[in-house]
Amino acid sequence: MTESFHRSGEYENPYEGQQQAPVNPEWPPPPAYAPAHAPHPKKRGRGPFALIAAVAIVAAAIGGGTAYGIQELTGNDTVASSSTSTTVVPSSQKGTVAGVAKAVSPSIVEISADSNAGSSTGSGVIITSGGEIVTNNHVVAGASQIKATTSDGKSYTAKVVGTDSKKDLALIKLENASGLKAATLGDSAGLQVGDQVVAIGSPEGLSGTVTSGIISALDRDVTVPTEEGQDQGQQQWGQGQGQDGDQWPFEFGGRQFNGDTGSDTTTYKALQTDASLNPGNSGGALIDMNGNIIGINSAMYSPTSQASSSSDAGSVGLGFAIPINTVKADLAKLRAGSTD
Repeated sequence: MTESFHRSGEYENPYEGQQQAPVNPEWPPPPAYAPAHAPHPKKRGRGPFALIAAVAIVAAAIGGGTAYGIQELTGNDTVASSSTSTTVVPSSQKGTVAGVAKAVSPSIVEISADSNAGSSTGSGVIITSGGEIVTNNHVVAGASQIKATTSDGKSYTAKVVGTDSKKDLALIKLENASGLKAATLGDSAGLQVGDQVVAIGSPEGLSGTVTSGIISALDRDVTVPTEEGQDQGQQQWGQGQGQDGDQWPFEFGGRQFNGDTGSDTTTYKALQTDASLNPGNSGGALIDMNGNIIGINSAMYSPTSQASSSSDAGSVGLGFAIPINTVKADLAKLRAGSTD
């Protein structure tokens, strides 16, 4: 500040009567013989530039809480996203499956969808505190009623906001929801084969089930039916009434798994994981060891289609997830109400 405080009375100049430069009225007084080219004192930063610097310091100090803090400050419809490896897991449990499960489980919901074809169970990921949830299109396609249950047992009615059958993605919104714990969306571009991951979902309706494994492969071309090509609609990849272990059908490497994908299909690049996925995991989260969502689980191979009974169904370590960067790139379209 350039303002200064003066006591009553005149300032006494100890060099009175001598030839000298005018005295600066600020305290303390300058030296009697200042250098000929003394640099001008810098003014303190004021206004927006000072504020930006302060915010940057605070952001660096709070570290892993930055993304969540930004979300809370900017409103219920802001997605917490990180282009780097933001740490959501407490430092004391960093790198552990237990730490990831504790930090992320409150952001995963079980989805129950009813349609004319029956009912199904899937999973979803909360991306805003106001109740926006990302899931698979095939979990909610054709649903007349959708219910989502959070990890603490609260149930909400949900409506479809937008769908993208070409990417097997959907955005739903819970009604009258607030204060939910939103997940942090990570960066799938930096993943490597062998990276450890955790999957959370509701296989067979067992809410909050946690499994772990690694990234087995990247950029797998997985082909799945679009909404129009689903002969059994809602009953696939869930607990379909009247169904005996049907799984979400997909095609890979020229072979079809878990049933016929039909003639109307779409292909996307998927992450392959050996983390155990079972019916009901669809739409749930694939998570890195820092607690960031790096994929949305979408398909898994089960020997059911070759088995004589559904008792032989189960994970054999061949699961696939839609990369989270694909989800982030599609989010604006889904929010705009796309029905592709």
